[in-house]
Amino acid sequence: MPDDFRTSELIYDWNALDTPPKPRDIELSDETLRDGLQSPSIVDPPIEKKRQALHYIHALGIPNANIAMPTGPRTKAEAIELAREIAKHKLKIHPNCAARTVVADVQAIIDVSQAAGLPIEVSTFIGSSAIRKLAEGWNLEQMQRHVEQAVTLGAKHQLPVMFVTEDTSRAHPDTLRVLYRTAVVCGAYRITLADTVGHSTPRGVRNLVRFIREDVLAKYPKIRVDWHGHNDRGLALANSLAALEAGVDCVHGTILGIGERVGNTALDQLLVNLKLLGWLENDLSKLPEYCRLVAEDCGAPLPFNYPVFGRDAFRTSTGVHAAAVIKAKEKGDDFLANRIYSAVPAELFGRKQEIEIGPASGHHNVEHWLKEHKIAPHPALVQALLERAKHARTVLSEPQIIQIVKTHIQQEV
Repeated sequence: MPDDFRTSELIYDWNALDTPPKPRDIELSDETLRDGLQSPSIVDPPIEKKRQALHYIHALGIPNANIAMPTGPRTKAEAIELAREIAKHKLKIHPNCAARTVVADVQAIIDVSQAAGLPIEVSTFIGSSAIRKLAEGWNLEQMQRHVEQAVTLGAKHQLPVMFVTEDTSRAHPDTLRVLYRTAVVCGAYRITLADTVGHSTPRGVRNLVRFIREDVLAKYPKIRVDWHGHNDRGLALANSLAALEAGVDCVHGTILGIGERVGNTALDQLLVNLKLLGWLENDLSKLPEYCRLVAEDCGAPLPFNYPVFGRDAFRTSTGVHAAAVIKAKEKGDDFLANRIYSAVPAELFGRKQEIEIGPASGHHNVEHWLKEHKIAPHPALVQALLERAKHARTVLSEPQIIQIVKTHIQQEV
Protein backbone atom coordinates (compact mmCIF):
# COMPACT_ATOMS: atom_id res chain seq x y z
CA MET A 1 0.00 0.00 0.00
CA PRO A 2 1.57 3.37 -1.01
CA ASP A 3 2.61 5.58 1.90
CA ASP A 4 0.64 8.58 0.63
CA PHE A 5 -2.55 6.50 0.53
CA ARG A 6 -2.00 5.23 4.06
CA THR A 7 -1.29 8.74 5.31
CA SER A 8 -4.53 10.10 3.88
CA GLU A 9 -6.39 7.12 5.30
CA LEU A 10 -5.01 7.37 8.85
CA ILE A 11 -4.24 11.06 9.36
CA TYR A 12 -6.71 13.86 8.74
CA ASP A 13 -4.56 16.77 7.60
CA TRP A 14 -5.97 20.17 8.59
CA ASN A 15 -2.84 21.73 7.07
CA ALA A 16 -4.10 20.71 3.64
CA LEU A 17 -7.32 22.76 3.82
CA ASP A 18 -7.39 25.97 1.76
CA THR A 19 -3.66 25.81 1.06
CA PRO A 20 -2.17 27.80 -1.80
CA PRO A 21 -0.93 25.84 -4.79
CA LYS A 22 2.59 24.48 -4.75
CA PRO A 23 5.03 27.33 -5.46
CA ARG A 24 6.60 27.07 -8.88
CA ASP A 25 10.23 26.04 -9.29
CA ILE A 26 11.34 26.35 -5.68
CA GLU A 27 14.99 27.32 -5.37
CA LEU A 28 17.13 27.26 -2.25
CA SER A 29 20.46 28.91 -1.48
CA ASP A 30 22.85 27.61 1.17
CA GLU A 31 24.52 30.42 3.14
CA THR A 32 26.25 28.16 5.68
CA LEU A 33 29.79 28.80 4.44
CA ARG A 34 29.43 32.58 4.49
CA ASP A 35 26.58 34.12 6.44
CA GLY A 36 26.52 31.18 8.82
CA LEU A 37 30.14 31.70 9.80
CA GLN A 38 29.48 35.26 11.00
CA SER A 39 28.34 34.03 14.42
CA PRO A 40 30.92 34.94 17.08
CA SER A 41 30.42 31.51 18.63
CA ILE A 42 31.03 29.54 15.42
CA VAL A 43 34.36 28.12 14.25
CA ASP A 44 35.40 28.84 10.66
CA PRO A 45 36.16 25.25 9.58
CA PRO A 46 39.23 24.19 7.58
CA ILE A 47 39.02 24.20 3.81
CA GLU A 48 38.71 20.41 3.54
CA LYS A 49 35.51 20.55 5.60
CA LYS A 50 34.17 23.32 3.40
CA ARG A 51 34.85 21.16 0.35
CA GLN A 52 32.96 18.33 2.03
CA ALA A 53 30.05 20.70 2.69
CA LEU A 54 29.86 21.47 -1.04
CA HIS A 55 29.41 17.78 -1.80
CA TYR A 56 26.56 17.57 0.70
CA ILE A 57 24.94 20.64 -0.89
CA HIS A 58 25.20 18.92 -4.27
CA ALA A 59 23.84 15.61 -2.93
CA LEU A 60 20.84 17.37 -1.37
CA GLY A 61 19.98 19.08 -4.65
CA ILE A 62 20.47 22.62 -3.34
CA PRO A 63 21.25 24.65 -6.49
CA ASN A 64 22.90 27.75 -5.01
CA ALA A 65 25.59 28.33 -2.39
CA ASN A 66 27.36 31.40 -1.04
CA ILE A 67 30.98 30.29 -0.75
CA ALA A 68 32.64 33.39 0.77
CA MET A 69 32.94 37.12 1.09
CA PRO A 70 36.43 37.31 -0.47
CA THR A 71 37.61 40.61 0.98
CA GLY A 72 40.72 39.23 2.70
CA PRO A 73 43.64 37.07 1.51
CA ARG A 74 42.45 33.86 3.18
CA THR A 75 38.78 34.17 2.25
CA LYS A 76 39.74 35.02 -1.32
CA ALA A 77 42.08 32.02 -1.61
CA GLU A 78 39.43 29.72 -0.12
CA ALA A 79 36.76 31.06 -2.46
CA ILE A 80 38.99 30.17 -5.41
CA GLU A 81 39.55 26.66 -4.03
CA LEU A 82 35.86 26.08 -3.44
CA ALA A 83 34.94 27.34 -6.90
CA ARG A 84 37.55 25.01 -8.38
CA GLU A 85 36.09 22.12 -6.37
CA ILE A 86 32.68 22.81 -7.92
CA ALA A 87 34.18 22.91 -11.40
CA LYS A 88 36.44 19.87 -10.93
CA HIS A 89 33.68 17.58 -9.71
CA LYS A 90 30.97 19.12 -11.88
CA LEU A 91 28.84 19.79 -8.83
CA LYS A 92 25.39 21.13 -9.67
CA ILE A 93 25.87 24.29 -7.64
CA HIS A 94 25.75 27.91 -8.76
CA PRO A 95 28.27 29.64 -6.47
CA ASN A 96 27.92 33.22 -5.32
CA CYS A 97 30.07 35.52 -3.21
CA ALA A 98 28.98 38.41 -1.03
CA ALA A 99 30.18 41.97 -1.61
CA ARG A 100 29.38 45.37 -0.30
CA THR A 101 28.37 47.87 -2.99
CA VAL A 102 32.04 48.80 -3.18
CA VAL A 103 34.09 48.48 -6.34
CA ALA A 104 36.97 46.72 -4.54
CA ASP A 105 34.63 44.02 -3.18
CA VAL A 106 33.10 43.34 -6.58
CA GLN A 107 36.55 43.28 -8.19
CA ALA A 108 37.60 40.59 -5.70
CA ILE A 109 34.76 38.37 -6.92
CA ILE A 110 35.77 39.01 -10.52
CA ASP A 111 39.29 37.89 -9.58
CA VAL A 112 37.94 34.71 -7.95
CA SER A 113 35.86 33.91 -11.02
CA GLN A 114 38.77 34.41 -13.39
CA ALA A 115 41.17 32.38 -11.22
CA ALA A 116 38.71 29.48 -10.91
CA GLY A 117 37.48 29.61 -14.50
CA LEU A 118 33.89 29.53 -13.26
CA PRO A 119 31.15 32.20 -13.26
CA ILE A 120 30.62 33.47 -9.72
CA GLU A 121 27.44 35.33 -8.95
CA VAL A 122 28.04 38.76 -7.41
CA SER A 123 25.79 39.14 -4.36
CA THR A 124 26.21 42.83 -3.65
CA PHE A 125 24.42 44.45 -0.71
CA ILE A 126 23.74 47.80 0.91
CA GLY A 127 21.75 48.82 3.98
CA SER A 128 18.38 50.32 3.09
CA SER A 129 16.48 51.26 6.26
CA ALA A 130 16.26 54.83 7.55
CA ILE A 131 17.87 53.82 10.85
CA ARG A 132 20.85 52.41 8.95
CA LYS A 133 21.10 55.51 6.75
CA LEU A 134 21.15 57.73 9.84
CA ALA A 135 23.88 55.67 11.54
CA GLU A 136 26.03 55.58 8.39
CA GLY A 137 25.45 59.21 7.42
CA TRP A 138 24.24 58.18 3.96
CA ASN A 139 21.75 59.88 1.67
CA LEU A 140 19.75 58.19 -1.07
CA GLU A 141 21.78 59.76 -3.88
CA GLN A 142 25.02 58.36 -2.46
CA MET A 143 23.46 54.93 -2.02
CA GLN A 144 22.12 54.94 -5.55
CA ARG A 145 25.56 55.83 -6.90
CA HIS A 146 27.17 52.94 -5.01
CA VAL A 147 24.55 50.55 -6.39
CA GLU A 148 25.15 51.77 -9.94
CA GLN A 149 28.92 51.32 -9.67
CA ALA A 150 28.84 47.87 -8.07
CA VAL A 151 26.15 46.30 -10.24
CA THR A 152 27.52 47.81 -13.47
CA LEU A 153 31.01 46.47 -12.75
CA GLY A 154 29.76 42.91 -12.18
CA ALA A 155 27.52 42.99 -15.25
CA LYS A 156 30.33 44.49 -17.37
CA HIS A 157 32.41 41.38 -16.65
CA GLN A 158 29.46 39.20 -17.66
CA LEU A 159 28.88 37.84 -14.18
CA PRO A 160 25.36 37.26 -12.87
CA VAL A 161 24.53 39.93 -10.30
CA MET A 162 22.16 39.58 -7.35
CA PHE A 163 21.37 42.87 -5.60
CA VAL A 164 20.48 42.76 -1.90
CA THR A 165 19.06 45.50 0.28
CA GLU A 166 19.96 44.87 3.90
CA ASP A 167 17.17 45.47 6.41
CA THR A 168 14.58 45.41 3.62
CA SER A 169 11.85 44.52 6.09
CA ARG A 170 12.26 47.89 7.88
CA ALA A 171 12.95 50.07 4.83
CA HIS A 172 10.65 52.71 3.34
CA PRO A 173 8.94 51.79 0.06
CA ASP A 174 10.36 54.88 -1.70
CA THR A 175 13.93 53.82 -0.85
CA LEU A 176 13.38 50.25 -1.98
CA ARG A 177 11.79 51.42 -5.21
CA VAL A 178 14.84 53.57 -6.09
CA LEU A 179 17.52 51.06 -5.11
CA TYR A 180 16.00 47.96 -6.68
CA ARG A 181 15.07 49.68 -9.94
CA THR A 182 18.56 51.16 -10.17
CA ALA A 183 20.07 47.71 -9.75
CA VAL A 184 17.80 46.17 -12.37
CA VAL A 185 18.51 48.90 -14.90
CA CYS A 186 22.26 48.43 -14.32
CA GLY A 187 22.08 44.68 -14.99
CA ALA A 188 20.99 42.78 -11.87
CA TYR A 189 18.94 39.72 -12.85
CA ARG A 190 17.93 38.88 -9.28
CA ILE A 191 17.12 40.83 -6.13
CA THR A 192 17.01 39.73 -2.50
CA LEU A 193 14.69 40.89 0.26
CA ALA A 194 16.63 40.64 3.52
CA ASP A 195 15.04 40.43 6.94
CA THR A 196 18.47 41.25 8.35
CA VAL A 197 17.46 41.68 11.99
CA GLY A 198 14.60 39.17 12.03
CA HIS A 199 11.93 41.87 12.26
CA SER A 200 9.30 40.31 9.98
CA THR A 201 6.18 38.33 10.76
CA PRO A 202 4.59 36.11 8.10
CA ARG A 203 2.06 38.86 7.39
CA GLY A 204 4.87 41.37 6.97
CA VAL A 205 6.60 39.01 4.55
CA ARG A 206 3.48 38.75 2.40
CA ASN A 207 3.00 42.51 2.41
CA LEU A 208 6.61 43.12 1.38
CA VAL A 209 6.65 40.51 -1.39
CA ARG A 210 3.37 41.83 -2.78
CA PHE A 211 4.77 45.38 -2.88
CA ILE A 212 7.94 44.23 -4.63
CA ARG A 213 6.09 42.17 -7.24
CA GLU A 214 3.20 44.54 -7.92
CA ASP A 215 4.97 47.88 -7.59
CA VAL A 216 8.77 47.80 -7.78
CA LEU A 217 9.03 45.05 -10.39
CA ALA A 218 5.74 45.63 -12.20
CA LYS A 219 7.65 46.43 -15.40
CA TYR A 220 10.30 43.75 -14.79
CA PRO A 221 8.42 40.45 -14.42
CA LYS A 222 11.44 38.30 -15.31
CA ILE A 223 13.55 39.53 -12.39
CA ARG A 224 13.92 36.77 -9.80
CA VAL A 225 13.20 37.52 -6.16
CA ASP A 226 14.92 35.89 -3.15
CA TRP A 227 14.12 35.90 0.55
CA HIS A 228 16.88 35.98 3.19
CA GLY A 229 15.62 35.63 6.77
CA HIS A 230 17.01 35.83 10.31
CA ASN A 231 15.55 34.32 13.44
CA ASP A 232 15.60 37.07 16.08
CA ARG A 233 11.86 36.66 16.79
CA GLY A 234 11.89 32.91 16.26
CA LEU A 235 9.95 33.30 13.00
CA ALA A 236 12.59 32.62 10.35
CA LEU A 237 11.20 29.25 9.24
CA ALA A 238 7.58 30.46 9.20
CA ASN A 239 8.65 33.59 7.31
CA SER A 240 10.53 31.56 4.70
CA LEU A 241 7.49 29.38 4.05
CA ALA A 242 5.32 32.51 3.86
CA ALA A 243 7.77 34.03 1.36
CA LEU A 244 7.47 31.00 -0.90
CA GLU A 245 3.68 31.10 -0.68
CA ALA A 246 3.79 34.81 -1.50
CA GLY A 247 5.76 34.19 -4.68
CA VAL A 248 9.50 34.51 -4.11
CA ASP A 249 11.69 32.33 -6.31
CA CYS A 250 14.41 31.38 -3.85
CA VAL A 251 14.90 31.18 -0.07
CA HIS A 252 18.26 31.38 1.71
CA GLY A 253 19.25 29.50 4.86
CA THR A 254 22.04 27.90 6.85
CA ILE A 255 22.40 24.42 8.28
CA LEU A 256 21.27 24.34 11.92
CA GLY A 257 20.34 28.01 11.47
CA ILE A 258 23.83 29.22 12.37
CA GLY A 259 24.56 32.89 11.75
CA GLU A 260 24.85 36.29 13.36
CA ARG A 261 23.09 36.78 16.72
CA VAL A 262 20.46 34.00 16.95
CA GLY A 263 21.04 32.93 13.35
CA ASN A 264 19.38 32.52 9.98
CA THR A 265 16.55 30.39 8.64
CA ALA A 266 17.49 26.79 9.47
CA LEU A 267 17.94 25.29 6.03
CA ASP A 268 17.66 21.73 7.34
CA GLN A 269 14.25 22.46 8.90
CA LEU A 270 13.15 24.23 5.74
CA LEU A 271 14.12 21.17 3.66
CA VAL A 272 12.22 18.88 6.03
CA ASN A 273 9.07 20.99 5.83
CA LEU A 274 9.22 21.38 2.05
CA LYS A 275 9.55 17.61 1.79
CA LEU A 276 6.58 17.00 4.09
CA LEU A 277 4.49 19.57 2.22
CA GLY A 278 5.17 17.72 -1.03
CA TRP A 279 6.84 20.82 -2.47
CA LEU A 280 10.25 19.16 -2.81
CA GLU A 281 11.22 15.76 -4.18
CA ASN A 282 14.91 15.92 -3.25
CA ASP A 283 16.62 12.94 -1.63
CA LEU A 284 17.43 14.15 1.90
CA SER A 285 19.22 11.04 3.13
CA LYS A 286 22.53 12.95 3.43
CA LEU A 287 20.99 15.74 5.50
CA PRO A 288 21.81 14.16 8.91
CA GLU A 289 25.48 13.87 7.86
CA TYR A 290 25.61 17.50 6.76
CA CYS A 291 24.07 18.58 10.07
CA ARG A 292 26.68 16.56 11.96
CA LEU A 293 29.49 18.19 9.97
CA VAL A 294 28.26 21.66 10.89
CA ALA A 295 27.68 20.66 14.52
CA GLU A 296 31.12 19.11 14.91
CA ASP A 297 33.37 21.17 12.66
CA CYS A 298 31.75 24.58 13.08
CA GLY A 299 31.22 24.11 16.81
CA ALA A 300 27.45 24.52 16.50
CA PRO A 301 25.83 22.82 19.52
CA LEU A 302 22.97 20.56 18.47
CA PRO A 303 20.32 20.81 21.24
CA PHE A 304 18.88 17.49 22.41
CA ASN A 305 15.38 18.71 21.46
CA TYR A 306 16.31 20.12 18.03
CA PRO A 307 13.69 19.07 15.43
CA VAL A 308 14.46 15.87 13.50
CA PHE A 309 18.22 15.82 14.13
CA GLY A 310 18.39 16.33 17.91
CA ARG A 311 19.07 13.38 20.21
CA ASP A 312 15.49 13.27 21.51
CA ALA A 313 13.65 13.89 18.24
CA PHE A 314 12.43 10.27 18.06
CA ARG A 315 13.12 9.17 21.62
CA THR A 316 10.58 8.69 24.42
CA SER A 317 10.45 7.34 27.97
CA THR A 318 6.85 8.32 28.74
CA GLY A 319 4.71 5.25 29.33
CA VAL A 320 1.62 6.31 27.38
CA HIS A 321 3.61 7.43 24.34
CA ALA A 322 5.92 4.44 24.40
CA ALA A 323 3.01 2.02 24.72
CA ALA A 324 1.41 3.38 21.55
CA VAL A 325 4.66 3.14 19.60
CA ILE A 326 5.33 -0.38 20.89
CA LYS A 327 1.83 -1.59 20.03
CA ALA A 328 2.35 -0.28 16.49
CA LYS A 329 5.71 -2.06 16.28
CA GLU A 330 4.12 -5.28 17.53
CA LYS A 331 1.77 -5.11 14.55
CA GLY A 332 4.92 -5.29 12.43
CA ASP A 333 4.06 -1.87 11.05
CA ASP A 334 6.94 0.62 10.98
CA PHE A 335 4.81 3.09 9.02
CA LEU A 336 2.39 3.26 11.92
CA ALA A 337 5.12 3.24 14.60
CA ASN A 338 6.95 6.14 12.99
CA ARG A 339 3.83 8.32 12.82
CA ILE A 340 1.68 7.55 15.82
CA TYR A 341 3.51 10.01 18.06
CA SER A 342 5.52 11.90 15.46
CA ALA A 343 4.66 14.39 12.71
CA VAL A 344 7.95 13.58 10.98
CA PRO A 345 8.51 10.07 9.58
CA ALA A 346 11.80 8.98 11.14
CA GLU A 347 12.76 6.73 8.24
CA LEU A 348 12.97 9.67 5.81
CA PHE A 349 15.99 10.95 7.71
CA GLY A 350 17.79 7.79 8.74
CA ARG A 351 16.30 7.75 12.25
CA LYS A 352 14.09 5.33 14.20
CA GLN A 353 11.86 5.40 17.26
CA GLU A 354 13.78 4.80 20.52
CA ILE A 355 12.13 3.62 23.73
CA GLU A 356 13.88 4.44 27.03
CA ILE A 357 13.19 3.57 30.66
CA GLY A 358 12.66 6.48 33.08
CA PRO A 359 10.51 7.84 35.91
CA ALA A 360 7.43 8.19 33.67
CA SER A 361 7.78 4.74 32.09
CA GLY A 362 5.44 1.76 32.29
CA HIS A 363 5.93 -1.96 31.83
CA HIS A 364 5.70 -1.61 28.02
CA ASN A 365 8.94 0.42 28.05
CA VAL A 366 10.80 -2.14 30.12
CA GLU A 367 9.56 -5.18 28.23
CA HIS A 368 10.38 -3.57 24.90
CA TRP A 369 13.88 -2.53 25.99
CA LEU A 370 14.67 -6.02 27.27
CA LYS A 371 13.41 -7.69 24.10
CA GLU A 372 15.43 -5.26 21.94
CA HIS A 373 18.53 -6.32 23.89
CA LYS A 374 17.74 -10.06 23.69
CA ILE A 375 16.93 -10.31 27.41
CA ALA A 376 13.89 -12.30 28.56
CA PRO A 377 11.34 -9.91 30.15
CA HIS A 378 10.53 -11.97 33.25
CA PRO A 379 7.89 -10.23 35.40
CA ALA A 380 10.16 -9.98 38.44
CA LEU A 381 12.93 -8.39 36.37
CA VAL A 382 10.47 -5.97 34.77
CA GLN A 383 9.23 -4.96 38.21
CA ALA A 384 12.77 -4.49 39.53
CA LEU A 385 13.65 -2.17 36.65
CA LEU A 386 10.41 -0.22 37.07
CA GLU A 387 11.06 0.25 40.78
CA ARG A 388 14.53 1.58 40.08
CA ALA A 389 13.27 3.87 37.30
CA LYS A 390 10.48 5.34 39.47
CA HIS A 391 13.09 6.55 42.00
CA ALA A 392 15.43 7.96 39.34
CA ARG A 393 15.49 11.59 38.20
CA THR A 394 16.36 10.79 34.58
CA VAL A 395 16.22 7.87 32.18
CA LEU A 396 18.33 4.88 33.08
CA SER A 397 21.45 4.47 31.00
CA GLU A 398 22.27 1.19 29.29
CA PRO A 399 25.08 0.37 31.78
CA GLN A 400 22.68 1.04 34.68
CA ILE A 401 20.05 -1.27 33.21
CA ILE A 402 22.56 -4.02 32.50
CA GLN A 403 23.85 -3.81 36.08
CA ILE A 404 20.29 -4.12 37.43
CA VAL A 405 19.75 -7.16 35.19
CA LYS A 406 22.99 -8.78 36.42
CA THR A 407 22.12 -8.10 40.05
CA HIS A 408 18.64 -9.54 39.59
CA ILE A 409 20.01 -12.70 37.96
CA GLN A 410 22.53 -13.19 40.79
CA GLN A 411 19.80 -12.80 43.39
CA GLU A 412 17.61 -15.30 41.57
CA VAL A 413 20.45 -17.82 41.60
